[in-house]
Amino acid sequence: MAPTIPRAEALGALAAALFPGGAVASIEPLGPDAGGDKAVGYGRPLRVTVRLPGGEERRFVFRTQAPNEFGHDRRADRAEGALLAYDLFGRFPRHVRALDVGAVAADGRLVSLGGAGEFWLATGWADGTLYADDLRRVAAQGAGPLDRARADALVDYLVRLHAEKLEDPVAWRRAVRDLLGHGEGIFGLVDAYPPDVPAAPPARLRALEERCLAARWALRARAGRLARTHGDFHPFNVVFRPPGPGEDGTGFTLLDASRGGAGDPADDVVALTVNYPFFALGHPGAWAGGLRDLWRRAWERYLAGSGDRAVLETAPAYLAWRALVLACPRFYPHLPAPARDRLLGLAERTLDAGRLEPGEADALFAAEGA
Repeated sequence: MAPTIPRAEALGALAAALFPGGAVASIEPLGPDAGGDKAVGYGRPLRVTVRLPGGEERRFVFRTQAPNEFGHDRRADRAEGALLAYDLFGRFPRHVRALDVGAVAADGRLVSLGGAGEFWLATGWADGTLYADDLRRVAAQGAGPLDRARADALVDYLVRLHAEKLEDPVAWRRAVRDLLGHGEGIFGLVDAYPPDVPAAPPARLRALEERCLAARWALRARAGRLARTHGDFHPFNVVFRPPGPGEDGTGFTLLDASRGGAGDPADDVVALTVNYPFFALGHPGAWAGGLRDLWRRAWERYLAGSGDRAVLETAPAYLAWRALVLACPRFYPHLPAPARDRLLGLAERTLDAGRLEPGEADALFAAEGA
């Protein structure tokens, strides 16, 4: 992690870039409130006085942000705050101008991002096929030995991953808060629904959201459950390598770890398993033909391997979140209204019961005799 305080010569270089020919005359730390009433601020500001060649003085404020529990605990949060300030300050009359924005490099230099546009990320490439393609095939053709072995491999990975327990009450509350309040969380998903979605009218979504808010207060007190998590463990983020020399077909690579890598294990387990009934919806016989077996197998294996039966108690809000994703026409525009109704109904019943009972998924397919 790069230092949050730059070297003095780095501030000197910034001063010379902002005020050509200038040199730093003094650097003074600023507190949140010189009068003493306000104890905490979000930033770590320095007032930098620059002396120009002619003797005149100019001043600017150099700001870094302190990690804290107000949504600034991750480096990405603090980057967001700096970039938003840079984009925003110039829009208001009588507001101080944002002169530049950037990052402190590992060696203490200042790297300007003032001229940057959108941000990008380069990653490695993973050869293979998405697990979602496996589930489409299982829905059409049934499950075979390799499908069961792959489900086992995913569950075993989660058991090992979640065995890393973390002690960080701030991270736990952040994870629970983001489950609801993040733009990709429950509130953001509900806001993505148009008002006329069949089987998902605003009144139903509001009631589901309110149930989840009540569940948040139950989750909030369970900080001891904090574990290392992937954060987006669904079938479109798993790439399996095909069987071949040195490969038995169960080797996989993960994509797009999210949400800080810390949370309730229920997040990952639900993100994976809810897709077994989802891929069976709209395919008569697919549930009984193999996807039910994968659902039951995954839950039984996770509970046995982890010993974490409390995951069934914390799962309801995560199931509601994932059901809202799968039922949302922005993500799955061709999902029929009856399938949407069944998904949301499963989430509602699970929230009302206060725990996930894996056998309840069979009710989605009762009309098929499953």
